[in-house]
Amino acid sequence: MQNFEIKTHQIGRTYKAPHFFILNKGLNSGKPLDKPCPNCFVIIAKTKAKRESLYYLCLSLKEGQFFAYYLKGSVIPFIGISDAKKVINTALQNYEAQQWQMKVEKLKKIAAFEENLKQQLSTISKLKIALLRS
Repeated sequence: MQNFEIKTHQIGRTYKAPHFFILNKGLNSGKPLDKPCPNCFVIIAKTKAKRESLYYLCLSLKEGQFFAYYLKGSVIPFIGISDAKKVINTALQNYEAQQWQMKVEKLKKIAAFEENLKQQLSTISKLKIALLRS
């Protein structure tokens, strides 16, 4: 049973169904994104809940470097659409729904904490500049 569809994103195309994007070029291949970029795939889910689950699954696969094994190319590494689909499908077959839901909630909290730290670092940097200019 296929719960999602993965396609190469074309610039300018819009999607009505719940979706997100994943990078397909560079060392960050597999990184999920909310907004498209020129080198990405689009993953279209049937529901918002499934989209969220797939988003965090891709995030965990990226952080765990599961996409890195499939990188090709010597100058600019990239991952093929079939390899990305294979990695995601393998992960979907291996997780248990209840256990995965707990991990998704923890990943959300970690992402929020990380964003808070980035904002704090930005504010500290601005404070340093203001202090040195006065």
